[in-house]
Amino acid sequence: MAKTREQKEADVQALAEAFSSSKIAVMTDYRGLDVAAINDLRNQLREAGISYKVSKNTLLKVAIAQSNQKGLDTSMFSGPMALAFGPDEAQACKIIADFAKTNKSLEIIGAFGEAGEMLSREQVMVLANLPGREILTAQVVSTIAAPLTGLVRVLNSNITNLLYALNAMQSKKGEA
Repeated sequence: MAKTREQKEADVQALAEAFSSSKIAVMTDYRGLDVAAINDLRNQLREAGISYKVSKNTLLKVAIAQSNQKGLDTSMFSGPMALAFGPDEAQACKIIADFAKTNKSLEIIGAFGEAGEMLSREQVMVLANLPGREILTAQVVSTIAAPLTGLVRVLNSNITNLLYALNAMQSKKGEA
Protein backbone atom coordinates (compact mmCIF):
# COMPACT_ATOMS: atom_id res chain seq x y z
CA MET A 1 0.00 0.00 0.00
CA ALA A 2 1.37 3.39 -1.01
CA LYS A 3 2.02 6.04 1.60
CA THR A 4 -0.25 9.03 1.79
CA ARG A 5 1.05 12.54 1.45
CA GLU A 6 0.67 13.07 5.22
CA GLN A 7 2.75 9.98 5.96
CA LYS A 8 5.45 11.14 3.55
CA GLU A 9 5.48 14.61 5.15
CA ALA A 10 5.84 13.01 8.58
CA ASP A 11 8.73 10.88 7.29
CA VAL A 12 10.42 13.93 5.77
CA GLN A 13 9.99 15.85 9.04
CA ALA A 14 11.52 12.95 11.03
CA LEU A 15 14.44 12.70 8.59
CA ALA A 16 15.06 16.47 8.65
CA GLU A 17 15.10 16.38 12.45
CA ALA A 18 17.51 13.42 12.40
CA PHE A 19 19.86 15.26 10.01
CA SER A 20 19.76 18.39 12.20
CA SER A 21 20.28 16.64 15.54
CA SER A 22 22.91 14.03 14.66
CA LYS A 23 26.67 14.44 14.30
CA ILE A 24 26.92 11.88 11.51
CA ALA A 25 24.68 10.10 9.03
CA VAL A 26 26.29 6.91 7.72
CA MET A 27 24.84 5.83 4.37
CA THR A 28 24.53 2.11 3.68
CA ASP A 29 23.22 -0.08 0.89
CA TYR A 30 21.27 -2.83 2.61
CA ARG A 31 20.35 -4.91 -0.46
CA GLY A 32 20.91 -8.60 0.16
CA LEU A 33 20.27 -8.46 3.90
CA ASP A 34 17.36 -10.47 5.19
CA VAL A 35 14.90 -9.11 7.77
CA ALA A 36 16.62 -10.89 10.67
CA ALA A 37 19.99 -9.32 9.79
CA ILE A 38 18.51 -5.82 9.47
CA ASN A 39 16.72 -6.24 12.80
CA ASP A 40 19.99 -7.40 14.38
CA LEU A 41 21.76 -4.30 13.03
CA ARG A 42 18.96 -2.03 14.23
CA ASN A 43 19.12 -3.58 17.71
CA GLN A 44 22.89 -3.05 17.91
CA LEU A 45 22.51 0.55 16.79
CA ARG A 46 19.54 1.21 19.10
CA GLU A 47 21.57 0.04 22.13
CA ALA A 48 24.12 2.73 21.29
CA GLY A 49 21.46 5.43 20.82
CA ILE A 50 21.74 5.44 17.03
CA SER A 51 18.72 5.38 14.74
CA TYR A 52 18.68 3.49 11.45
CA LYS A 53 16.19 4.73 8.87
CA VAL A 54 15.33 3.39 5.43
CA SER A 55 13.86 5.97 3.11
CA LYS A 56 13.33 6.82 -0.51
CA ASN A 57 15.98 9.04 -2.05
CA THR A 58 13.46 11.69 -3.07
CA LEU A 59 12.27 11.98 0.54
CA LEU A 60 15.89 12.18 1.74
CA LYS A 61 16.60 15.04 -0.65
CA VAL A 62 13.53 16.96 0.56
CA ALA A 63 14.53 16.28 4.20
CA ILE A 64 18.03 17.62 3.58
CA ALA A 65 16.58 20.77 2.03
CA GLN A 66 14.43 21.27 5.16
CA SER A 67 17.25 20.59 7.64
CA ASN A 68 20.25 22.71 8.59
CA GLN A 69 22.30 20.63 6.07
CA LYS A 70 21.01 22.43 2.97
CA GLY A 71 24.36 22.38 1.11
CA LEU A 72 24.87 18.61 1.12
CA ASP A 73 25.80 16.90 -2.11
CA THR A 74 23.04 14.38 -2.82
CA SER A 75 24.63 12.90 -5.92
CA MET A 76 25.42 9.69 -4.01
CA PHE A 77 21.72 9.04 -3.47
CA SER A 78 21.07 6.24 -5.92
CA GLY A 79 19.47 2.91 -5.25
CA PRO A 80 18.04 1.72 -1.96
CA MET A 81 19.67 3.41 0.99
CA ALA A 82 19.45 3.40 4.77
CA LEU A 83 21.07 5.94 7.05
CA ALA A 84 22.38 5.52 10.58
CA PHE A 85 22.04 8.81 12.49
CA GLY A 86 24.32 8.99 15.50
CA PRO A 87 25.38 11.38 18.26
CA ASP A 88 28.96 10.04 18.20
CA GLU A 89 30.83 9.85 14.91
CA ALA A 90 33.20 7.02 15.75
CA GLN A 91 30.65 4.80 17.46
CA ALA A 92 28.15 4.86 14.60
CA CYS A 93 30.88 4.09 12.07
CA LYS A 94 32.34 1.34 14.26
CA ILE A 95 29.03 -0.52 14.66
CA ILE A 96 28.22 -0.30 10.94
CA ALA A 97 31.76 -1.37 9.94
CA ASP A 98 31.77 -4.32 12.38
CA PHE A 99 28.39 -5.45 11.08
CA ALA A 100 29.57 -5.10 7.47
CA LYS A 101 32.56 -7.37 8.22
CA THR A 102 30.26 -10.24 9.21
CA ASN A 103 27.52 -9.47 6.68
CA LYS A 104 29.08 -8.90 3.28
CA SER A 105 25.74 -7.78 1.82
CA LEU A 106 25.83 -4.51 3.78
CA GLU A 107 27.84 -1.91 1.87
CA ILE A 108 28.99 1.38 3.36
CA ILE A 109 28.49 4.16 0.82
CA GLY A 110 29.77 7.13 2.81
CA ALA A 111 28.60 9.58 5.44
CA PHE A 112 27.58 13.16 6.06
CA GLY A 113 29.24 14.98 8.94
CA GLU A 114 27.65 17.48 11.28
CA ALA A 115 29.17 20.45 9.45
CA GLY A 116 27.85 19.23 6.10
CA GLU A 117 31.06 17.63 4.88
CA MET A 118 30.87 14.50 2.77
CA LEU A 119 32.89 11.52 4.00
CA SER A 120 33.95 8.74 1.66
CA ARG A 121 33.78 5.05 2.50
CA GLU A 122 37.50 5.09 3.36
CA GLN A 123 37.04 8.00 5.75
CA VAL A 124 34.17 6.17 7.45
CA MET A 125 36.45 3.15 7.91
CA VAL A 126 39.14 5.39 9.45
CA LEU A 127 36.56 6.71 11.93
CA ALA A 128 35.49 3.14 12.65
CA ASN A 129 39.05 2.17 13.55
CA LEU A 130 39.47 4.97 16.10
CA PRO A 131 39.48 3.90 19.75
CA GLY A 132 36.48 4.83 21.88
CA ARG A 133 35.96 8.26 23.45
CA GLU A 134 36.99 7.03 26.92
CA ILE A 135 40.27 5.59 25.62
CA LEU A 136 41.09 8.74 23.66
CA THR A 137 40.35 10.89 26.73
CA ALA A 138 42.60 8.70 28.87
CA GLN A 139 45.41 8.97 26.29
CA VAL A 140 45.15 12.77 26.21
CA VAL A 141 45.12 13.02 30.01
CA SER A 142 48.15 10.73 30.34
CA THR A 143 50.02 12.72 27.68
CA ILE A 144 49.30 15.97 29.52
CA ALA A 145 50.14 14.47 32.93
CA ALA A 146 53.46 12.87 31.88
CA PRO A 147 55.62 16.05 32.07
CA LEU A 148 54.03 17.01 35.39
CA THR A 149 54.72 13.55 36.81
CA GLY A 150 58.36 13.84 35.74
CA LEU A 151 58.64 17.26 37.37
CA VAL A 152 57.23 15.94 40.63
CA ARG A 153 59.72 13.06 40.59
CA VAL A 154 62.66 15.41 39.99
CA LEU A 155 61.60 17.75 42.79
CA ASN A 156 60.97 14.81 45.10
CA SER A 157 64.41 13.32 44.39
CA ASN A 158 66.10 16.58 45.42
CA ILE A 159 64.31 16.56 48.76
CA THR A 160 65.08 12.86 49.23
CA ASN A 161 68.77 13.43 48.50
CA LEU A 162 68.83 16.30 51.02
CA LEU A 163 67.34 14.02 53.66
CA TYR A 164 69.96 11.35 52.93
CA ALA A 165 72.73 13.94 53.28
CA LEU A 166 71.32 15.23 56.59
CA ASN A 167 70.97 11.69 57.94
CA ALA A 168 74.57 10.93 56.92
CA MET A 169 75.80 14.09 58.67
CA GLN A 170 73.80 13.24 61.79
CA SER A 171 75.16 9.69 61.92
CA LYS A 172 78.71 11.00 61.35
CA LYS A 173 78.32 13.46 64.26
CA GLY A 174 76.90 10.66 66.42
CA GLU A 175 80.03 8.54 65.76
CA ALA A 176 82.42 11.31 66.73
